[in-house]
Amino acid sequence: MNNKLTLGIFGFGVVGQGLYDIIKTKNLNLAIKKFVIKHPEKKRSLPAELFTTDAKAVLNDPEINTVVELIDDAEAAFDIVAAALKTGKNVVSANKKMIATHLKELVDIQHQHGTSLLYEGAVCGSIPIIRNLEEYYDNELLHSISGIFNGSSNYILSKIFNDNLAYDTALRQAQDLGFAETDPTLDVGGFDAKFKLAIVASHAYGLYIAPENILNIGIDKLSTSDIQFANEKNLKIKLVPTAREINDKDVILYVLPKLVSAENILYNVENEYNGVLVKAAFADEQFFYGKGAGGHPTGSAVLSDIAALRYGYRYEYKKHIDAGSLGYSTDWEITVYLRYDDEKIIEKLEFTSISERYYAQDFKYVIGKISLAKIFENRDAINRNGVFIAEIA
Repeated sequence: MNNKLTLGIFGFGVVGQGLYDIIKTKNLNLAIKKFVIKHPEKKRSLPAELFTTDAKAVLNDPEINTVVELIDDAEAAFDIVAAALKTGKNVVSANKKMIATHLKELVDIQHQHGTSLLYEGAVCGSIPIIRNLEEYYDNELLHSISGIFNGSSNYILSKIFNDNLAYDTALRQAQDLGFAETDPTLDVGGFDAKFKLAIVASHAYGLYIAPENILNIGIDKLSTSDIQFANEKNLKIKLVPTAREINDKDVILYVLPKLVSAENILYNVENEYNGVLVKAAFADEQFFYGKGAGGHPTGSAVLSDIAALRYGYRYEYKKHIDAGSLGYSTDWEITVYLRYDDEKIIEKLEFTSISERYYAQDFKYVIGKISLAKIFENRDAINRNGVFIAEIA
């Protein structure tokens, strides 16, 4: 049944505006009753009576049956979403930090109150990866899911490797275009990709993993030496989140820069685009590609969720039912390139083998095998000036 939706929307920023732009071009069985905003003094493109600063004007309105949450503050977003679900309203959200941090609790609330929370727009912009994991891969054995989940960092890396821009110049350009925030740490530090990876892993493997337990190292310590090394080897650096089942009982999750060759499908994913590579036992290898940043791409994913609610769609979390035997592990070795300035870090990381070592006055690196557990344990020592680590595919 195509039920009419009456929307209350929290936030009217880039995604909120993008969503409105798309809705007004469509003849859909829905209506926007109210936007809740934080700064009433801002000039808006819509009539003033559509806006309020009072959350209760939406949460306590019986005519509003659907809440759309599009704000930046993760904890405030959780309060809004939880309250809406408990009062019988369905919710669409694009807040990846809030969802990744509180997913188990939000699933329990949905089950208790018979409501639905959808969040396709929280992961990889316009790419419908959550819906595919829920529906297409619902009975599939998934070997791994990896890719480029953050359009901002990918834009910066594209400009570095394709246009020979310095890191700082590429970052400023991304900020000027609205792809990166004034404080870009969430993007270039790998945190945004980590939140998305936690959500993906839940739908792929049925695991609730707290984001703070997942390794993330970003691209913010990238140097000209690292770029030169990659260029000389005909490689590019991409920021790649990875979820992988390593045996019948363990899944590994991590976000690391990765040196990829031209044979790797991620090599040609450029600018603000995202790419998700799914390796499955029966469907084999499939690749999803699309814009991962911007108001309209994310707005289109949010609208897809809103439209699905008209027909009573909800996530069934089927993988959680069968996930009893799966656990989370960091006991796995990967091959890495490590640039360093102090020999002590080599001792701390306890490489199990080293295949290449280079010394110069201002550039030292090793290539070797190391456990994820050791990287996680020493992430503070790695995540500082003078050190850069990247997985080698």
